Amino acid sequence: MPDNKRAADWYAAWNARDPQKIAALYTDDVEFASPFVAALGFGGDGRLFGKAHFIAYVQTALPRIPDLRFEPIAICAGADGETLIYRNQSGVIVAETHEYDAVGLITRASAAYEINPKDAG
Repeated sequence: MPDNKRAADWYAAWNARDPQKIAALYTDDVEFASPFVAALGFGGDGRLFGKAHFIAYVQTALPRIPDLRFEPIAICAGADGETLIYRNQSGVIVAETHEYDAVGLITRASAAYEINPKDAG
């Protein structure tokens, strides 16, 4: 079943815009995938590996989005983790899937963004 506390901690860290609190939720060998990884120059395939690279990405991304805010919509349970569905500060719906280690840290995260949200019917 989805872990509401784990999700609440994740939202709280990101909405606080605190790189250290964010990084504390991920393993040292985290794999993170997002279209913004490539857009910010951190890997042409949209993936980065390791907490050091992840922290550098977060520290680059946060100043570019001063109004960053994630509004929870749903938590979906999966076999290996959960998917958080939320609306970001631009009104775009995001689905971010997290896989966890035995102590509940994120080992793999993959974000997918609503396509053409203004064109959606």
